[in-house]
Amino acid sequence: MNGSVIFAESRLLVDADSVSYANADLLRRLNTAYEEVVALILGVDGLWQFDDTNYTDFPIGTTTLVNSQQDYTFAATHLEIEGVSVLDKDGIWKKLRPIDDKQLSVDPIEFQKTDGLPTYYDKQGRSILLYPAPDNGVSVTLASGLKVFFKRTADLFTQTQVDAASKEPGFASPFHVILAYKAALPYAQSYKKDRVPMIINEINRLEKGITKHYGRREQDRRKIMSMSGITFR
Repeated sequence: MNGSVIFAESRLLVDADSVSYANADLLRRLNTAYEEVVALILGVDGLWQFDDTNYTDFPIGTTTLVNSQQDYTFAATHLEIEGVSVLDKDGIWKKLRPIDDKQLSVDPIEFQKTDGLPTYYDKQGRSILLYPAPDNGVSVTLASGLKVFFKRTADLFTQTQVDAASKEPGFASPFHVILAYKAALPYAQSYKKDRVPMIINEINRLEKGITKHYGRREQDRRKIMSMSGITFR
């Protein structure tokens, strides 16, 4: 279901047209719904990690390390940092261990304060803090020497993509119609209150389907009960 069809379905649900439900308002609500659905999927995703299929790259970013710089900022679209690695002087990627400054027995400023090969990272706001800060190419490779694995939000629609019917949502197609219902709901709450219960019920039904679908995508991995919980093989 492409963006143009979703627009048409949203308006049909509330007897609207492009005048009563303007493109700009519908696009904004479509993208809000899109991000909500991706957040739902990420919340139930297992070892097979979800990423919007409209992206043409993997959710991995690299940047250059700077001598003695501890703080590196990541994009707001990175919803969750899943791992950080640095490139050592021999060109080998070294995975860093996550740490929280509350775990430290000393002030963070005093923790691994001598520059070298980072071994830990901490997340604060939109920043990644490396411990220790990298040295000047003695222990690390500075150029493209920081790699971040992340989860990201949806690849949002533009009006051009909607008009051209050139793009579909980047999640399982049986559930694309949920975006139409979610985008129709605010309009119905203002102008078609009698349809609100029906729309909410359908959203709930589709969300349950999404949760079930993305919560059991690892059928090729056999779950085995153990004393410590569930393991995979």
